[in-house]
Amino acid sequence: MSGLRNTRSATKTITGILIGAAIDRQLIPNVDAHVLDYLQDKLPLENPDPRKSKITIEDFLTMSSLLECDDENAFSRGNEERMYLVEDWAKFALNLPIRGFPDWETKPKDSPYGRSWSYCTAGATTLGVVLERAVKRPVPDFAREVLFAPLGITSVKWHFQPLGTAMTGGGVELRSRDLVKLGQLYLDRGMWNGKPVLSAGWVETSLRAHANAREDTDYGYLWWLQTFHFHAHSLHSWGMYGNGGNKVLIFPDESLVIVITTTNFHVQGAGALTDKLVVDYVLDAALSANAH
Repeated sequence: MSGLRNTRSATKTITGILIGAAIDRQLIPNVDAHVLDYLQDKLPLENPDPRKSKITIEDFLTMSSLLECDDENAFSRGNEERMYLVEDWAKFALNLPIRGFPDWETKPKDSPYGRSWSYCTAGATTLGVVLERAVKRPVPDFAREVLFAPLGITSVKWHFQPLGTAMTGGGVELRSRDLVKLGQLYLDRGMWNGKPVLSAGWVETSLRAHANAREDTDYGYLWWLQTFHFHAHSLHSWGMYGNGGNKVLIFPDESLVIVITTTNFHVQGAGALTDKLVVDYVLDAALSANAH
C-alpha cells in the first residue's frame, strides 16, 4: 500500500466514472433518474418542496441541483463542514432548503448551459448512497470489479461515511501511477489495452460542458474543464481536482496526462501553484519537445 496519495476531491470524478459504469450496465437507467427514488427511507425531509423529488443524478454530477449547498460559502447551510457533524450525510443533503436567486445572482435559466453551479460535496457523497443501492453492493466492491481491476489498480484505500457507505466526495487514496491510468482511460475514450472499460458515449458526455464553474473553467460530470493559457496557445484540459492542488490533468489535443499530488491541504493558492507548475514546467517541456 506504499505511495498512496490522498486525492481529496479528485475522488468525486471517480464517483462520476462509477455512475457511468452503472448506467453502462443498466443498473441505473440514465442520468435523469431521480435521486429520491433510491432514498425513500430518508423521508420525510426538512424544508419540504416538490422540486426535491425532481432532483436528478445529473443535477449532482454537474453540481447544479437547486439545493442550497456551497462549500465555497461559509454561510451556506450545505457547506461540507456542517455535513461532517452529523451521521446521515445523504439525509443532510436532502434536508437542505431550495436555494434562492436574488437579483444579483444569475438564475439557472439565464446561466451558461442553463445550470447555476455551486461546489457541493454533499451531492457527491449522496451519489455514493444512490450508487450502492442501485448496484446492490458496496461501492468499493463495484469499483474494484468495473474500474480498478480492469486497469490493474490493486492499491486503493477508501474512507467511509458514518453510516458505512464509501465516502464518494473525497479521500480515496491511490498511487500516482494509477491516477495516470484513470487519465489515460479518458484520453482513450474508455478503452484500456484494447478493451472497453467505459462506453465512449459516457466518456464523451462526461467531458461535455454542462455548467460554468468560473472564468476559463466549465464543468462536466464531476470533471473540471479548464482552459490553460500558455504563450499564444489556449490549451483545453479535463481535470480531477482535489484540495491542496492535487490534480490529474488531461490535455486531449496534446495526448498528455499530468498527475500532481501534494499535501498542501487548505493552503491558500495551492491550486494556482499546481497550475503554475503545469504551465511553466510540464507544458513548456512537452510543447518544446513537440516543436522539435
